[in-house]
Amino acid sequence: MELFRCRVASAPGKVLMTGGYLILERPNAGLVLSTNARFYAIVKPLYHHLSPDSWAWAWTDVKLTSPQLSRESMYKLSLKNVTLQCVSSRQVFYGSGNPFVEQAVQYSVAAAHATFDKDKKEALQKLLLQDFPELLESDASSGLAMQIEARGLPLLPEALATLPPFASITFNSEESSGENCKPEVAKTGLGSSAAMTTAVVAALLHYLGVVNLALLSDQNQVKDTTDLDVVHMIAQTAHCVAQGKVGSGFDVSSAVYGSHRYVRFSPEVISSAQVSAKGAPLQEVILEILKGKWDHERTKFCLPPLMTLLLGEPGAGGSLTPSMVGAVKKWQKADPQKTQETWRKLSEENLALETQLNTLSKLAEKHLDEYKSLINSCSMLKPEKRQIYDVRFYKMLGQWIEQATQQSQEAIAKALVGARNAMLGIRYHMRQMGKAAGVPIEPESQTQLLDATMNMEGVLLAGVPGAGGFDAVFAVTLGDSSNHVIKSWSSRNVLAMLVREDPRGVSLEGADPRTREITSSISSIRIE
Repeated sequence: MELFRCRVASAPGKVLMTGGYLILERPNAGLVLSTNARFYAIVKPLYHHLSPDSWAWAWTDVKLTSPQLSRESMYKLSLKNVTLQCVSSRQVFYGSGNPFVEQAVQYSVAAAHATFDKDKKEALQKLLLQDFPELLESDASSGLAMQIEARGLPLLPEALATLPPFASITFNSEESSGENCKPEVAKTGLGSSAAMTTAVVAALLHYLGVVNLALLSDQNQVKDTTDLDVVHMIAQTAHCVAQGKVGSGFDVSSAVYGSHRYVRFSPEVISSAQVSAKGAPLQEVILEILKGKWDHERTKFCLPPLMTLLLGEPGAGGSLTPSMVGAVKKWQKADPQKTQETWRKLSEENLALETQLNTLSKLAEKHLDEYKSLINSCSMLKPEKRQIYDVRFYKMLGQWIEQATQQSQEAIAKALVGARNAMLGIRYHMRQMGKAAGVPIEPESQTQLLDATMNMEGVLLAGVPGAGGFDAVFAVTLGDSSNHVIKSWSSRNVLAMLVREDPRGVSLEGADPRTREITSSISSIRIE
């Protein structure tokens, strides 16, 4: 094994466009888009010299650093049972540890122990003793609207681009002594804990020689996903154990594989990991995990050409997703018949949107020139306002249909209309679900914002991603119509983030991102 090396891995944040709540149960699917907002994990040697008595050591040092949170922790890692024990901490502002990173370390090292032969295990032992890595976790920056407002700048992407990359997060104190400080960041729903867990697992597994990952620039050429599958299994397990529950896993899946259509795995596949929390040997657990029947489904999907994903931050502080999910589950048990009917209709609309978007991608491939012409024409047209859901909107979007001058363009226009109708249906049923469960899945403030957004020139879709609430809103625009949305959002105190769809998943980076210029296309996001 090569010593004294540095490895940097990054994983994307996500936007769950469809599948909120339904994705918790098989075989319901969700469309998840990965983004250019990436989370970084840097693995580098902590020590470069091996002590003469190191052969007798039972523990090795691990240093976890979160520069943006001004947080640093020292651990001891047991070389026998691969468990971490915090021995000191200099988390100046943020007193708690990070269970996601801690579990990522333990499960990654356990995977190396469990899969290596005798010779490789001896080399691994030396590597762990001599220079077990220092881990630095960073996102692309943090603070967003609050940082911009503090500088007296407008809530526009141009102001976002002036913020330094990887800027430190500011904290407020609940006590005069400075204790119980919390980060001043608004939750954006990009899945930071999943992306960070994935980045740490990927960086460590590559560093330890368990997998061989591709650089970000080469990821589109990757055909064999075997190594990515290993990262996925370890990251899913570590994330679920850190959360204390088995979630749907779509956020980890998109962090590993990028944009796709996702159907969750059966929770039983990581039941052994839940047992490990009660004292089962981690190396045995990880072998069961790696040999388990992972039955999740992943199908290629991304937005059709000439469509742009926009993500807006209202700055309302975010929503507590677990409590909202809990309320919906409670309603599901209390009124199963009504729930089943609502979920059936919602599932039909989700499938309709997926079908129309896939149709648009196929039509773009087959009739590219006609597709480009129609999309550019529709991007300049503003639909009429219409508040009633229970009718079809072909009349409302007559202007789009009228732009079709060829037979192929008629099919494209109808698919655009069909996609828009499906999103209106999704929003309607999500609101109904929220009312029945007593939670703000699409709060009134978001409804007003989304209705206004969908009435702008060139806007195809707008909605609340994932579980909804106050976290964020998204829009999908046609052609060059994004500026209309950005300016309108700014007038409503909503910040259009520099987040766009990037279908690539986890990958290696060529260098520490803090030592090179971060382009303005990378967004400011938070670590949960």
